[in-house]
Amino acid sequence: MKVFSENLVNDVVKRLKIANVSEATIGEVLLIAQTLEKETGLPFIRMDQGSPGLEANFIGREAEKKAIDRGVGSQYPAAAGIPELKNATSNFIKAFLNIDIDAACCLPTTGSVAASFGAFTICSQLDSQKDTVLFIDPGFPIQKSQLRIIGTKWVQFDIHDYRGEALKAKLEEFLKAGNISAIVYSNPNNPAWICLEENELKIIGELATKYDAIVIEDLAYFGMDYRKNLGIPFEPPYPPSVARYTHNYILMLSASKIFSYAGQRVAVACISNKLFRRQYPTLAARYQDSGVFGLTFIASIMYMITSGVTHSTQFALAEMYNQSIDGKINFVEDTREYQIRAQKMKKIFTDNGFNVVYDRDVTQQVGDGFFFTIGYPGMNSGELMKELLHYGVSCISLSTTGSEQDGIRGCTSRMREELYPILAERMIEFRKDHPIKTKI
Repeated sequence: MKVFSENLVNDVVKRLKIANVSEATIGEVLLIAQTLEKETGLPFIRMDQGSPGLEANFIGREAEKKAIDRGVGSQYPAAAGIPELKNATSNFIKAFLNIDIDAACCLPTTGSVAASFGAFTICSQLDSQKDTVLFIDPGFPIQKSQLRIIGTKWVQFDIHDYRGEALKAKLEEFLKAGNISAIVYSNPNNPAWICLEENELKIIGELATKYDAIVIEDLAYFGMDYRKNLGIPFEPPYPPSVARYTHNYILMLSASKIFSYAGQRVAVACISNKLFRRQYPTLAARYQDSGVFGLTFIASIMYMITSGVTHSTQFALAEMYNQSIDGKINFVEDTREYQIRAQKMKKIFTDNGFNVVYDRDVTQQVGDGFFFTIGYPGMNSGELMKELLHYGVSCISLSTTGSEQDGIRGCTSRMREELYPILAERMIEFRKDHPIKTKI
């Protein structure tokens, strides 16, 4: 039996002026869930927005308070970022990725969303022949919205059927056209939680060099592949990264998930030493500056978007990085709760006829973490997402993420202990109302 009737859900959708529920954005789904919960008093299982569900890191909070008390709030931060954070980022990358990136090449940004906006802008201006961004999907829908703003074209493909060596031919199919300026993906992946493996990143890196495209590697969930112990500084195993296979890269490291510091909007764009110092005549002509990639990125693009990152927040992230390097913060263990939640939630769904959509990496089953994907026999993405609303479960359709698979994305961040039995009860009812036809 449905928790929320067809009429009630349709009425809320109409009042919120949402044109197509099946293709609703994260924000629209969030509004539907909030409205239904408020008007009925019945709890929603909130699997929609990927907002951290853990407390913001204590060390970061204290460092930020101290910075404010020292008076940094009265001063504009340097456009390139404060030295403390730039140095800490360089050391953090060495400690946890075993990659060498100079402090000068580490640019604080107001979250990875700002970093990707700036990266898309500069990458689309390097070569007039390269006017298109390639997405290895599924991915973060907001990034395509950013390209709409700046008027840059994009192409995409769903990696589901192109894991391992199959990735090479698929990538080259796009790159050989000569119009690809950048390649974008997240690792671990939002929404599928798949993890690109070293051999796949080697393929991406080598092709990026061959075709002179820039890889934008989104590491929003850095170290959160809980199948490995990735939280020990200066000790392998290290998270896989394209930075080992090309100089054409920008890594985006956000504090939002690994330190649960989303509210303060801080990340760092880490540009390879070689790319940072590479000179482009097109940039020099456009901005009337040196045309050096990193300097233009900082002064002529990112500063125009955000005018720098909040001064006190930079001190917070610097301290969290430093304490992680010293072994006083284990950000992997601090966020392992998401793995536990995913295991419990996925079991409830699979016990009731659902299947995990993106269920494997190349060499092993997909891990458990911040996100997961599920499907239900006989339902496409939009139908499943819409139907789950009637059972008090909010999520987003995989079709909005560039995926060609049928299913939805679930997020574990808002799950609470008292909600597991409610979710189980509702999914039992869902299965009763949607019997699975047995193949003869």
